[in-house]
Amino acid sequence: MRLILVILTFLAAMPAMAAQLATSAGAVRVEPVMTGLDAPWGVGFLPDGGVLVTERGGRLLHRRAGGTVVEVDLRLDIAVAGQGGLLDVMVPRDFAASREVFLSFAKRQRGGSGTALAVGRLNAAGDRLNDVRVIFEMAPGTSGGRHFGSRIVEARDGTLFLTIGDRGDRPSAQDLNSHAGAVIRVNRDGSVPADNPFVGQAGARPEIWSYGHRNPQGATLDASGQLWAVEHGARGGDEVNKVRRGLNYGWPVIAYGRHYSGLKIGEGTAKPGMEQPEFYWDPSIAPSGMMVYSGKLWPEWRGDMFIGSLKFDYISRLSGATFREVEQIEGDETARVRDIREAPDGAIWFLSVNTGTLYRMTPG
Repeated sequence: MRLILVILTFLAAMPAMAAQLATSAGAVRVEPVMTGLDAPWGVGFLPDGGVLVTERGGRLLHRRAGGTVVEVDLRLDIAVAGQGGLLDVMVPRDFAASREVFLSFAKRQRGGSGTALAVGRLNAAGDRLNDVRVIFEMAPGTSGGRHFGSRIVEARDGTLFLTIGDRGDRPSAQDLNSHAGAVIRVNRDGSVPADNPFVGQAGARPEIWSYGHRNPQGATLDASGQLWAVEHGARGGDEVNKVRRGLNYGWPVIAYGRHYSGLKIGEGTAKPGMEQPEFYWDPSIAPSGMMVYSGKLWPEWRGDMFIGSLKFDYISRLSGATFREVEQIEGDETARVRDIREAPDGAIWFLSVNTGTLYRMTPG
C-alpha cells in the first residue's frame, strides 16, 4: 500500500509549529497532526491511538499511532460530484473485537446519487477494508449534487443514526415515503429496528427516525445518550435540534431565515405538530461537525456543545440550560471547520478545510 506521509508525529518535538489561541478557559495549544489533506470531512479514533480521516474525493487515510499515514483501500464505488463523495467515518465502540468501520458516502443511483452507509473490517496492517458492503442507501430518485447530510452516530443500544439532507428537493423533507431530509436509524447489519416510529405505516420508509430536516452535517450524543443534530438553514436559520423519535422538524414549512433569493420560507417560524430548534443562528454560520464535551481537560466546558463554522471560520461554543452561543474560538487554524471531535483523552480535534489540516487542541 502506498505510503502517503512518512513519520508524522503529534509534533510535540516541534513546538514552533503549534499555535496558542485565547479562550474563556485560558490559552489553548493547537497543533497540526495531519497536513496536506484535500477536502477533509470526517474523523474517527481507533483504540490503539490511530486516527481515520476521510477526504471527500474518496480517500480514507489512516494515521497510525506511530505517526505514519497510509491510504486505506476501500473498494467502494463513490460518486464524487458537487457536495457528494466520501463523507463521514465512524469507529464503533466494539472495534477492538469487530474491526468494523462505518462510512457514509454518495452512492451512484438511477437518476443521480444518494446518501449511503457502508461497513468493512480494517485489516491488521490498517491499509485495507475487507468485506465492504453497503448496508443502507436512500431511496433513489434525486439528481442534485447537494445536501447529503451524512453524519453517523452510534446510539447507546448499538443501533446507528445517519443524517440525510433534503438533496435540494425541499418538499421531500415532509414526505415519509422519501429518506431525504430525514434522520434514519438502522441496526448494524442495515436491518430496521422494530421500534422505529414508522414501522408498519403505509407510505412511510421504516428506517426514518425523524424528518423535516434541511441538511444536518453535525450529529452527536450527549452524556445521557440523547441524539442532537445541527443543520444548515438557507439565508439564516441554521438549527440545533434535539432529535427525538418520530418528530417533524418543520423544513421547509417552518424555518428561521429566508431563501437565498430573499423570499420567505414556508409559513413562518412555527406551526402545530412541528418542532422548534433548541438554538438557531441568523445570519447563518454554515455549521458542520458537532460534539458535546465531557469536561476531561476543561471541567468548565462540561456539557457544552462545540460546532464548527464553515462560513465564519470559528468554533462555536454553546452553553446553558437554554443554549446560547457564549464563545467563538478562532484563529488561523479554524478556517472553515468541517468536523470537530473529542478524543478519548479529552483533547479536542478538528478538521480545517482551508488549511487541509487535522488539529489537536489541548490546554496551553
